Amino acid sequence: MIMPARSRTSALAALALAVTFAVTGCSAASTSNNTSELSTTPPASSSPDSATFFPDVEDVSVSPTGTNLFDFAVTISSPYDTPEQYADGWRVLAPDGTVLGEHTLTHDHAAEQPFTRTQPGVEIPEGIAEVTIEGRDQANGYGGTTVTIELPGR
Repeated sequence: MIMPARSRTSALAALALAVTFAVTGCSAASTSNNTSELSTTPPASSSPDSATFFPDVEDVSVSPTGTNLFDFAVTISSPYDTPEQYADGWRVLAPDGTVLGEHTLTHDHAAEQPFTRTQPGVEIPEGIAEVTIEGRDQANGYGGTTVTIELPGR
């Protein structure tokens, strides 16, 4: 059977994507010794498009450290991470979308997937009981799986 050119291209793209996921899925995962009070792991809801263009937030731990101050430990997964395209940060959002804090990553984490990085001292105004963490890709901006977490003590 002869496939039309468009079908061959789609089939090759699907095969390339499957091979990419198979290869990157074998990388070692990092661990975190964070013992904060609250942690959550969202269900896997990434689509192939999300995995190709955006990092996914896999886990968030948050600890209160003072009046309206919180430390965040965020685990990011971006199986496409290379020096040419990588997850370059994450941010903490209020329910209304206001950016409360950002963490910038300055290099790829290709050999460390998923990886956890912390941001201490994020000020969360009184009256906000939960926040959303969203990852950022240096080429495509914010997107991917997010995590919404309740703040301890609120």
